[in-house]
Amino acid sequence: MHTLKVAIAGFGGVGRTTAQLLLSRQEHYRQRYGVDVRLVAVCGSKAGLVATDGLRESQLQTLQPELTGPDFIASSGADLLIEAGPSDFRSGGPGLPYLQAALAAGKDCIVISKGALVHSGRQLRELAKASGATLKLSGATAAALPTLDLVGYSLAGCKVLSIDGILNATTNFLLDSMGSHGLGFDEALRLARENGFAEADPRNDTEGWDTACKLLLLANFGLGTDLTMDDLVVDGIHSVTPELSEGWRTKGLVPKLVGSLSYENGKVRASVGIKTYPITDPFAHVRGKNKAIRITSDAMGETIAIGGGAEPLATAAAALKDLEHLLMAKYA
Repeated sequence: MHTLKVAIAGFGGVGRTTAQLLLSRQEHYRQRYGVDVRLVAVCGSKAGLVATDGLRESQLQTLQPELTGPDFIASSGADLLIEAGPSDFRSGGPGLPYLQAALAAGKDCIVISKGALVHSGRQLRELAKASGATLKLSGATAAALPTLDLVGYSLAGCKVLSIDGILNATTNFLLDSMGSHGLGFDEALRLARENGFAEADPRNDTEGWDTACKLLLLANFGLGTDLTMDDLVVDGIHSVTPELSEGWRTKGLVPKLVGSLSYENGKVRASVGIKTYPITDPFAHVRGKNKAIRITSDAMGETIAIGGGAEPLATAAAALKDLEHLLMAKYA
C-alpha cells in the first residue's frame, strides 16, 4: 500500500469541502489504486492543522493559530498540495508563494484558485518542468465543466481553430434574469444576491475578468500559448439595459457573456464580451448557473459541452478529478 500525503492551502468554503470530499473517498483510493491518501495539513491565512498520520473530519472544525504559510506546508511532509485560497490575478496572491515553494521542491500541485496561474503561469510551468512536478488546474478552469480535459484528452492530436465559452455562472444567471423578466442590471444583481448567486463584490464576474482569467488558463495551459491579460479585449454586462434585452428578445436572440479565442493569420485573438445566439443554437439554452464550451478543431469539427453543479461541491470534485488522474498515472 502506497501512501500519498496531501496538504490543502486555503481553507474557506471550497477548501473545507475539498477536504471533506477527499476524506470521504479514502477507501475508494485504497481499493482502486492501492494508495492510502492522507490529509496531513490544512491552513487558512492565520491558522491551520497538521497530523502526520492523517487528519480526520472531526478535527477540521477548529484550526490552531499561526500554523500557516509555505514553510508550514513544507514541514508537514506533504507530497501533494491542493491550493484553494482566494484569487487575485493582479497580484497572484495569496496562493503564489505556496505554489512556488511546492513546485520548486518537486511536489505535485492541484490548483483551484486562478490568481497565481494568471499572474505567474509561465514561471509556475517552468518550475514544474524543472523539478518534474505535475501541475493540474481543472478546478480553476470552469470547475465542473470539462474544458482542459476536452483539449488535452478528447481532442488530442487535433488542431484547435476556435473556442467560445460561457464560463461564468453569475453573469449567465444575471443575463437570464434580465432577459426573462425584463429586469435592469441592478435589479437582477439584487435577485442574484438574494439567491446566493453573486458575491458581495461581483465586479470580477460582471466586468468580465473571471471569464478572462479562465480563457487565459485554457489558452496557456491547454493550448500552449503565452497570453497575458493585456492581450485580451475584456467587456462585461453593465451596458445591458431592459431596452436592449427587449430588442434581442423581439429578434429571437439570447445574450451570453462569452470568452472567445481564435487563430487569425497564425496569431491568437482572445476577447470577452456579449454575444447573441438564436434559439436554435445550443448556447441559447445554457440557463441559470450552467456553463458551456464550444471547441472547433480541424479534424473533429465542433465539440460542445454544457454542464454545471452545486458549489462548492462541483469545484471540489473537479480538483479531486485531477487527483484521480494523478493516481491513475502513477499507481494504476
